[in-house]
Amino acid sequence: MNTRSLALAALIALSLAACSKKEEVPAPAPAPVVDAAKEAAAKAEEAAKQAAESAKDAAGAVKEAGKEAVDATKEAGKEAVDATKDAAKDAVAAAKEAGKEAVSATADATKEAADKAKAAVGK
Repeated sequence: MNTRSLALAALIALSLAACSKKEEVPAPAPAPVVDAAKEAAAKAEEAAKQAAESAKDAAGAVKEAGKEAVDATKEAGKEAVDATKDAAKDAVAAAKEAGKEAVSATADATKEAADKAKAAVGK
């Protein structure tokens, strides 16, 4: 009976040891941490939307500035063409005047040479 009592006591001790062992379950994340994470995600999403809107606005501003630059370049080109036309007209007028003066000077020089030739022949 000693062996049986000893075996029974060992069996009871094993049963008690097995029942008293507790398994640790991971603790769920506290609600405030989850809420804070959700709030941070919402803020990040809103910031991303605002950044996208700002980028869209900036692209529109760049496009508008490009259009204005093209218009200014066209206008400057027109003004340059007009100035070139005016300068060409002035150059033509100056050339005509210089041509008239050259013809007049040539005529005067020819007349003077003729007069000298007459005078030389008449002597």
